[in-house]
Amino acid sequence: MKRIDYYYWLNSDWAYLGNDRLEEIAARHRAELNYLPVDLPYVYAHTGGVLLSQRSVERQAYRETELVRWCKKLGIHVNPTPRFMCPNGDLASCVVIAAKFAGLKLATLSQAILHAEWVEEQDISCETTLSRVIDSVGYDSASLLRDAGTSDVAAEYRSYTKQAIAAGVFGSPSYVFNGEVFWGQDRLEFLDAALAEQ
Repeated sequence: MKRIDYYYWLNSDWAYLGNDRLEEIAARHRAELNYLPVDLPYVYAHTGGVLLSQRSVERQAYRETELVRWCKKLGIHVNPTPRFMCPNGDLASCVVIAAKFAGLKLATLSQAILHAEWVEEQDISCETTLSRVIDSVGYDSASLLRDAGTSDVAAEYRSYTKQAIAAGVFGSPSYVFNGEVFWGQDRLEFLDAALAEQ
């Protein structure tokens, strides 16, 4: 069976824009979609990346321009500079991993967390916020938040992050298929073509 390894940060506005299309592409090609939340600051530190807040004014401004363009093209709204922008994503990532361990579907949960940050301007590093988001998709927030704090989940999170670097990933979202990295939601067309060719 075809498999897409999906490395992403739970603070990634670009992941939010691409998630629904990624799910559609995977379903159309009957490919397994392996959700792998990563600690992007750690990835950046080991691959030469620069956190948004540390980038030049020009690069920050261009990011906003590109977001506006893509939001218009896709018909999706995001606030380029939400009130709680890119807080610590570790707990949110561990919640998704706990859901994965529980055999739950991750697309809706991941998108709901991203939506909370980029549309609702909520602090996704806050347990109260995550509890509300988890409940909103019909999952048990108390159970997932409890499991998110376990050593097994923490170890998995670290493993995904190191796997990402080993796979050549340096940004979010990144899709890896047959050892080939497709970086950014604007590369989904190329991922779609690669799946079609196999």
